[in-house]
Amino acid sequence: MKIKVLVKPNAKKQKVEKVSETEYRVFVNAPPQEGKANEAVMRALASFFDVPKSAIQILTGLHSKIKMIEILRHNLKLR
Repeated sequence: MKIKVLVKPNAKKQKVEKVSETEYRVFVNAPPQEGKANEAVMRALASFFDVPKSAIQILTGLHSKIKMIEILRHNLKLR
């Protein structure tokens, strides 16, 4: 499953909001430096979809707030 993610780094609370079937907003408290925010996004999405972090892959947008992410699991728990 591929999703578009808008990342909000340096947020007070970490959370994932579903915008549409394929778009999500992810708030992380990590700064956008040295891959810390990307790591936090992957952890947040893994928790949200109840999959291992290894099932989350950033396809595009490593240095951008807008990312295309693939979740490599067939038995996802969609919310």
